[in-house]
Amino acid sequence: MTHVNEPVEPDGKTLNFIEEIIENDLKSGKYTSILTRFPPEPNGYLHIGHAKAICLNFGLALKYGGETNLRFDDTNPVKEDTEYVDSIKEDIQWLGFQWTNEFYASDYFEQLYAWGIDLIKKGLAYVDDQTQEEIRLNRGTITGTGKNSPYRERTVEENLDLFTRMRAGEFKDGEKVLRAKIDMAHPNMMMRDPIMYRILHAHHHRTGDNWCIYPMYDYAHGESDSIENITHSICTLEFDIHRPLYDWFIEKLEIFPSRQYEFARLNLTYTVMSKRKLLELVKNKYVNGWDDPRMPTIVALRRRGYTPEAVRMFAERIGVARRPNVIELSFLENCVREDLNKRANRRMAVLNPLKVVITNYPEGQVDEMEAVNNPEDVNAGTRKLAFGRELYIEQDDFMESPPKKYFRLAPGQEVRLKYAYIIKCEEVIKDENGNIIELYCTYDPNTRSGSGSTKQVKGTIHWTSVQHAVKADVRLYDRLFTAKYMDDLPEGKDYRDYLNPDSLKEVKAYIEPALKDTQAFENVQFERLGYFVLDKDSTSDNMVFNRTVTLKDSWAKVAGK
Repeated sequence: MTHVNEPVEPDGKTLNFIEEIIENDLKSGKYTSILTRFPPEPNGYLHIGHAKAICLNFGLALKYGGETNLRFDDTNPVKEDTEYVDSIKEDIQWLGFQWTNEFYASDYFEQLYAWGIDLIKKGLAYVDDQTQEEIRLNRGTITGTGKNSPYRERTVEENLDLFTRMRAGEFKDGEKVLRAKIDMAHPNMMMRDPIMYRILHAHHHRTGDNWCIYPMYDYAHGESDSIENITHSICTLEFDIHRPLYDWFIEKLEIFPSRQYEFARLNLTYTVMSKRKLLELVKNKYVNGWDDPRMPTIVALRRRGYTPEAVRMFAERIGVARRPNVIELSFLENCVREDLNKRANRRMAVLNPLKVVITNYPEGQVDEMEAVNNPEDVNAGTRKLAFGRELYIEQDDFMESPPKKYFRLAPGQEVRLKYAYIIKCEEVIKDENGNIIELYCTYDPNTRSGSGSTKQVKGTIHWTSVQHAVKADVRLYDRLFTAKYMDDLPEGKDYRDYLNPDSLKEVKAYIEPALKDTQAFENVQFERLGYFVLDKDSTSDNMVFNRTVTLKDSWAKVAGK
């Protein structure tokens, strides 16, 4: 697998290989319009990899004036649920797309069953009584041919009878399967008499108890595409070995020739995409649910404050590759920063407070400072910031014994309070244990921001007024894993060995009063600290903010070590 530091951004002219295929198909008259589909299995929550597939399928249809169907691959009732159906639809719409038709593989159960009958009549399918283990062992290996089932030569009449009785519920789970009769010596093991139907006495979320046999993915998928007249069936690269089977069913049934094309799935550094691993993280409470902002699920990205525009930008910029690769998580984060820089209003928040008393500022006096809401948006306007004698600044913005070229606050050193005045540290107050608890400073009343003062200092820091600040909970989210390439771990290591113990830190913050008007999922920038979003756990009495992303890539130096 190729490791990619950062993808090259498209120049807007070069077509990816799927676009080239579509343009050639349209130019040749093979199709007059295109129809794509997004076919998720409703057995879990979608993640950023699915977001790329969504953007690709819907984006191609939009670019070429076509349409996209949403089709749920609901052929396994044991794992599927309407909860996942609803979440998938919400995710697609959040990303900014709308499907033309909403279909389910279960819509086609009768047709698929009838085609199974047709294949039996053509001598191309048979009922097998072998166990799953016997079928697996007799399939052979990559270097060795498989062994024919002892039931492979059943007559058409016997197979029709058994398949009808399978549907009627006469047999137990696993007692019989319907298999395609292809070639047990085929070099592609997918073609060695694949299973088409298995018996499952399970309640289906849509068809109830009407069926006790369910089609396998490889049987249902291509035929469902054909029923819908899908012109370009786009899926990830691991399905390339499935394509011959996809084509075989369509050819033998003589139905609409949908065509499958594969692209490389999305792999991100510091991230796992396996549904099994994500489910383990949730079930074993390594995270707080599917929407935990450390997860790569779309619902988690939304809760963390990622915007659909940023995700679409990311999907477009990484492009469509033929070969597997790994994209830097920092590239996704940079897309988020770029988008939020344009839309997020700036606000003051102090996460690690140190009290400052301005000794020469009149007691009881409160001034209003004018602050810019967003320097990137001329229409965002300004707001008023209350300024008084007592303030909070970040502890990291003060050093008692600073090194050279330290331009923040230190004894005898000056710094500008953003939108306010230049102050100078005159005295450091400590407790009985020697901990710094307070700073006594003086301010220069002639240096108010916007006053035309020519006095300059090299450092500017943020602050909040002690008298007016509002307390809030702030969750500082970081990468869930410490290993960069989670699919390439040392032998004997488990992915859980690399869980980041610092992936979540919770702090009590002091925020400016304007933040009380923040709406759910509204993005803001805490000046000098990063981008944040109001969390759903917030109440009227206690606001909770999630860090979306820092202002700069704090992992760049770590990764370079």
